[in-house]
Amino acid sequence: MLECRGLTVSYGRHLALADVAITIAPGEIVVILGANGAGKSTLLRAIAGLVPAAAPSEILVDGRPVTHLAPHLIVEAGLALVPEGRQIFGDLTVLENLLLGAYARRARPSEKDQLQRVAALFPRLVERTGQKARTMSGGEQQMVAIGRALMSAPAILMLDEPSLGLSPILCGGLFRALAEIRKAGVGILLVEQNARQGLAIADRAYLLENSRIVGKGPAADLARDPAVQKAYLGGRGRSR
Repeated sequence: MLECRGLTVSYGRHLALADVAITIAPGEIVVILGANGAGKSTLLRAIAGLVPAAAPSEILVDGRPVTHLAPHLIVEAGLALVPEGRQIFGDLTVLENLLLGAYARRARPSEKDQLQRVAALFPRLVERTGQKARTMSGGEQQMVAIGRALMSAPAILMLDEPSLGLSPILCGGLFRALAEIRKAGVGILLVEQNARQGLAIADRAYLLENSRIVGKGPAADLARDPAVQKAYLGGRGRSR
């Protein structure tokens, strides 16, 4: 389980996150909704150790604090991030990108098993193991990015805008893959600009506005909430 308590991040005088508290259980999909600039990407980057968290922040994995660990040690603790923009190694092959994901000590004993799981999730990558990643389509590159993260054998997988720039057909395949990953017991923390699709596959959701959590609940309930529909789903519901 991933727990964040009082998570606070500042960029100079700008408060990016203020006293954020969230939890993600094994096999659960949790989506973070919020406008641009609300702090969604900062939340994932802080959990991954890429930006420093300020007091009184606490980030725990299965009850063990990881708040101030280096990013590679946070991966060893069981957290993996698929960043916005994918950030794969374009001049390396698909297989080389995937194997780099298994560099963590926790992943090495199960490298072959993880590779088989990735191949089952994304059969298209099997056909392209020797292809340079930069020559692939955006959807295929996203498969590589997710596969690379899964190779680290994470307990919690974090994804920042995974459907950005993808066609509706590829988005559908992506979200089906996330549902399969959840079945394997991996918790998923999802920041997603396609709020409707994110809520459709999520168990729970948090609403992040101006650096703070302003709402939370079962995803199905929030999807029916008129205020949420108006703010995030393009609906005309009345605010409460």
